[in-house]
Amino acid sequence: MNQNLTAIAKDNMVRISPTKLSLLVNSIVNMKASSAINQLQFSSKRISRVILKVLNAAIANAENNKQLDIDKLFVKEVYVGKSLRMKRWRPRAKGRAASIIKPFSKVTIVVEERTKTKKEIK
Repeated sequence: MNQNLTAIAKDNMVRISPTKLSLLVNSIVNMKASSAINQLQFSSKRISRVILKVLNAAIANAENNKQLDIDKLFVKEVYVGKSLRMKRWRPRAKGRAASIIKPFSKVTIVVEERTKTKKEIK
């Protein structure tokens, strides 16, 4: 991975389970940055707005910190992992309690400047 042509943005406290989040972010891998933004803007999922903010942060990092051309940016990789789990409880019958687990996720988006697309390389 060429460090000069990549930029990274992270969010460590996304309030959704990692499995649900990975379904959304796998749809934008290997997309052009502008297409990925459109995909997230018109997605019906609630968490797509948070992922859109992380993607915009990665694009801003590429433009301002690495001086990359934003028209040539692609979403290279997206990592999703577990973060903390909030533990709550719900009262049940006969004085018992049932646990409620509210998971959080971590997401990392890596964008890369490509001069040629994958189709042109093949």
